[in-house]
Amino acid sequence: MDLVEKYKYQFAIALVSMLFFIPFIGNLHLFDWDEINFAECAREMVITGDYLRMTMDYLPFNEKPPFFIWLQAIAMNVFGIGEFAARIPNAICGIIVLIALFNIGKKLYDTSFGIFWAGSYFGSILPHFYFKSGIIDPFFNLFIFLGLYYFFLFYLLWSAKKVSLSNSKWYYLFLASFFIGMGILTKGPVAFLIISLCIGVYWVVGLVKPFLLIKPIRLGFFFNEYLLFSIGTLVVTLLWYGIEFALHGKEFIIDFTLRQYAMLSTHDAGHEGFLGYHFVVLLVGCFPASVFALNAFRKQQQSADYQAIFKIFMLILFWVVLLLFTFVKTKIVHYSSLCYYPLTYFSALTLYQIARKEIAYKKWISYTLFAIGGLLFLIVSIVPFLGQYPSIIQSLLENDKFAQANFGAEVAWTGWESLIGLYFIAIVTVGVYFFRKEEIMKGFVLLFGGTAVMLALVLIFYVGKVERYTQRAAIEFLEGLQNKDCYVMTIGYKSYAQYFYARTQPNTKPMFDGDIRWQNHLFYSKLDRDFYVLTKNTSESELLDLIKPNQTEWERLYEKNGFVFYKKTAVK
Repeated sequence: MDLVEKYKYQFAIALVSMLFFIPFIGNLHLFDWDEINFAECAREMVITGDYLRMTMDYLPFNEKPPFFIWLQAIAMNVFGIGEFAARIPNAICGIIVLIALFNIGKKLYDTSFGIFWAGSYFGSILPHFYFKSGIIDPFFNLFIFLGLYYFFLFYLLWSAKKVSLSNSKWYYLFLASFFIGMGILTKGPVAFLIISLCIGVYWVVGLVKPFLLIKPIRLGFFFNEYLLFSIGTLVVTLLWYGIEFALHGKEFIIDFTLRQYAMLSTHDAGHEGFLGYHFVVLLVGCFPASVFALNAFRKQQQSADYQAIFKIFMLILFWVVLLLFTFVKTKIVHYSSLCYYPLTYFSALTLYQIARKEIAYKKWISYTLFAIGGLLFLIVSIVPFLGQYPSIIQSLLENDKFAQANFGAEVAWTGWESLIGLYFIAIVTVGVYFFRKEEIMKGFVLLFGGTAVMLALVLIFYVGKVERYTQRAAIEFLEGLQNKDCYVMTIGYKSYAQYFYARTQPNTKPMFDGDIRWQNHLFYSKLDRDFYVLTKNTSESELLDLIKPNQTEWERLYEKNGFVFYKKTAVK
C-alpha cells in the first residue's frame, strides 16, 4: 500500500496514457512513406530472421540505424505483422515520456509542476498524436532530451552548484553518453550534433554575460569532460555500428552519410516549405501548450540557481533545434518535434507561476487561445461539410488531376462529425473562463484533458476517412495481392506500400544489382509469375511508354481514386 501511495501519480499517468495511446492504433492503415518504411524494414527482419541489417525489398537499406526497427520487429513477433505492432512501441514511449516529465518536473520544482509538464505534453496536438504513430522520432527525441537532462545534472555537480544529488557527476555523464548513443542508434548522429550545439551555445552564452536571460553564471571550459562524454557516446554506438562495419564494410556509413547530406541540402521528396514553416507548426501544432509557452520567453526570476540553469538549457535546446531545421531545406513536420520538450516545459513554467500567483494571467493568453482554438474549430467543423460536397474541393484542384480523382473516393461523412469542433471550442471557452477566474488547475485539466479527448475523437472519426482519399485505393489493391506469388512495383511515384501490404517474400526480391536492370527484366522478359504495377493517373503515360514494346502482354485492370492498376500475366 505504501508503494501505491508513493507512486500514485505515476500509476495514474500510466493508466491515462494507456487509455489514450493504445486503443484504435491498429484500426488505421500505415501512412506512406515514413510509417510504412520503418514497418517494412521490421517485417523483413521478421521474415528473414536477420536482425543486424535493415533491408527494403530484401536489399540493403542504409538510410536509418536499427533501434526503433528492432522494437517494431519485437512487437511483430509478439502481436503479428500489422499496424498495431508497428505503432505500439511509440504508445509505450508515450507512457515513458509522461512519467519521465512528471518525475523530472517534480525534482526541479514540486508535484504540481510535474503535473503541469506531463499534462502540457499529453494534451497538446502533435505531441499527443505522435505517440499513436509508427515513426522514429518519439524515441529519438526522448533519448536526446534524457541525454541533455543528465548532462545538466553532471554540469550542476561539475560547476560545484549547491545541489543534493544521490550519485556522482561521472554517473550522470555516463547516462548522458548512453542516451545520446541510443539516439544515434535510433536515427543517426544528428543526436550528437544537437547536444554538442547545445553545450557549445551554453558555453558561449556563459561568456557573453550581458545577453544572459538571468543573472550571469560562472562557466568554465570542461574540455576533458566533454571528450569523455564523446568517447562514451561512441562506445554505445559501436555496439551496432561496429558490428555492421565488421560484417559489411563501409557501405552503410557511406550511404547513410550521403542520405543525411541530401536531406539537409535538398528539398527531399518534395518536402519544401517557407522559412517560418516550423514556427507555424509549433505554434498551431502544439496548441494549447504553445500559447502558455510564449510567456516564458522572457526574463524571469527563479527560486534556485539550478532551476534558472535548466531553463537556459531548455531555451538553448528549443532555439538550436528550431533554427537548425529552419535552415535545413527539407521541411517535414516532425523535424522540429524535439522542440516539444522545451516548449511544454515553458508551458508548465507559465502555468506553475500563474497558479502560485508569481505572475498574473494575461488577457493576451485568452485572446491567443481563442484565435488558434477558433482556427482549429473551423478546420474540424468544415472538413465534414467539404467531405459531403467534394466537388467544391475538386473545383479548386483543376490543375491537379490526381488530387481531383482522390476526392472522388466514396467516404461516408454524416455531418455529425462537426460536433467535435463545437465540443472543442466549448472546451477552450470554459477553460479560459476558469483561467480568468484564477482557478488554474481546473482550467488546465479542462483545456489540456479536453484537447486530448478531441484528438481521440478525431482519430476515430476523421483520420480514417482522410486516409480513404489519399491512399486507400492503392492499399486495398495491394492487400488483395497477399498470399499471391507475384511481383509488384510502382511506376511514376515512390512508395513502400507495395512491399508491406502485398506482404512480398524474399523469393520476389530483385535478382539484379540496380533498379534499372531489375525493371527491364520485369517489363521485357518472360516471367514465371504475374507482375502487377501501380501508377497514378498523372504518370500513366510513363508506364505506357515502358510497356509499349510488349503491350499485348499487359492488361489494364482498373482505375480508382487516381490510382491505375496494370497486370502482366506470367508465362505458364
